[in-house]
Amino acid sequence: MPSGARPRSLRGWRLESAALGGMSEWLKETGCKPVGYAYAGSNPAPPTSPMPNLNDPQFDEARDRDGFRAQRARIGHQLGTERLGVSLWELPPGEAAYPYHAHLGEEELLIVLDGRPALRTPSGWRDLDEGEIVSFKRGEEGAHQLVNRTDSTVRFLAISTNGEPDIVLYPDSGKVGAAQRLPDGSGLRKTFRLDDAVDYYDGERPPTG
Repeated sequence: MPSGARPRSLRGWRLESAALGGMSEWLKETGCKPVGYAYAGSNPAPPTSPMPNLNDPQFDEARDRDGFRAQRARIGHQLGTERLGVSLWELPPGEAAYPYHAHLGEEELLIVLDGRPALRTPSGWRDLDEGEIVSFKRGEEGAHQLVNRTDSTVRFLAISTNGEPDIVLYPDSGKVGAAQRLPDGSGLRKTFRLDDAVDYYDGERPPTG
């Protein structure tokens, strides 16, 4: 900022079509330099890779198991988010997106973009309308499964908390999953049958030293 100049408040600047021009004028007058954003007259560098777009998704996880075929674009990973999971799903007719399951460490939100999928929860089955939004709490009460029983492709957006370890219960098959869930998608990820559970001290030996 020039010597002796008083910083001017942004309060009072009119938010209209000339707002960016006004911001540019204020920056020139005060000598301040913008950090992390572009203003009128600047030439920001283009992104190094295409940004995710719901109308032209980059599907990076194909699921090809009979009855569970689906395409998934992990938008959160593509954007590099650390605490937020976002995925676009395309579900063909006659397929389920995933087994019936409940997260103990994750809360989810689901937005139906196209089609009318069937939703299973502890309360039973019901059809969702296009545009409908549903949420799934942590714990067994948030158990859910989405199935496409129609003749058209279903598209939905799933948003969830992320970045912390999660335990997943699979009531139909008696399994439990443990996932470390690092921001880049790596880390410990294992699934076990509950019937294979062992005692807390199984295989342990008292220290000898």
